[in-house]
Amino acid sequence: MMKLICFGVRKVERDFFIKLNRFGYELTLVEELLNDENIHLIEGHKAVMLRANCPANRKNLEIIKGYGVEYLLTRTVGYNHIDLDAAREMGFKMARVPTYSPNAIGELAITFAMNLVRKGTYMINRSREKNFTVDEFMFSREIRNLTVGIVGTGKIGLTTAKLFKGLGSKVIAYDIYENENAKDILEYVSMDDLIKNADIISLHCPYIKGSNDNLINDNLINKAKDDVIIINTARGELQDVEAIIRGLESGKIGGFATDVFSNEKEFFFKNMTGKEIDKNVEKLLNLYPKVLITPHIGSYTDEALTNMIEISYENLDEFIQKEFVKINYNNLIEKL
Repeated sequence: MMKLICFGVRKVERDFFIKLNRFGYELTLVEELLNDENIHLIEGHKAVMLRANCPANRKNLEIIKGYGVEYLLTRTVGYNHIDLDAAREMGFKMARVPTYSPNAIGELAITFAMNLVRKGTYMINRSREKNFTVDEFMFSREIRNLTVGIVGTGKIGLTTAKLFKGLGSKVIAYDIYENENAKDILEYVSMDDLIKNADIISLHCPYIKGSNDNLINDNLINKAKDDVIIINTARGELQDVEAIIRGLESGKIGGFATDVFSNEKEFFFKNMTGKEIDKNVEKLLNLYPKVLITPHIGSYTDEALTNMIEISYENLDEFIQKEFVKINYNNLIEKL
């Protein structure tokens, strides 16, 4: 029986891992992310499943390889937590999850947008403090009167566009590869036109190192509409945090929401109360209610989790079945 160890399995996720295990893997479920203290738990397993921010660097990969692991899985779309060059050198068989419920991310983007437009969290927090007065900050636009710019129209971007369209917004989009099926929902424009015309800019493109680093930068912000809202549920590397802070402090950016940071592994999934944190993240936190931050939980839904686990299990089974066929073929050749 294949022994599979899975890191970063939250308590609420355990039953999903067990229930969806139709291949009968012998599971070890570890709540913590992979770290120096728990990496020894891998000993005796042939397969490892990681989550975002599990550091599969060269040092850890060498340890993992030393324990006899053959299969390296990640239940994520992104794989920047894995040193791919080192992993290939060491001969790991690797697989990721290319897609999962696009609604999970799309709904978070919509939640961000609605809260920033209607000042929802601000008003709720005031009421919690028993302050029921109405101030000028609460005055808002209606989202149906706003133009939403979607950057990246893959499954997630297109789903998000549909959700905004359903609220009555005009939706424009930019993508290197235009999706013909999307043109009934949105209008494709150049990146410059999107920046100049969108009241809300929502990022749903992949991060390509050396190509779109710091996509949201001073230049883009200066071209944007005054009071623009920027939402990032994609990758932290797409945003220049210092430029965003400057835009917020000058009033050019009316609201900013993010579920990701390029250095998020330093603080996400940890209780940092009373502790020092990255100075720029600290500045953003102090700009609430114009800034909303969530700890990379865009995929934290029942449907997305199910997709991630099922696909990861299937990836491992495919590896096993290919090996089984290969072994039996070689035995047949030997017998002949």
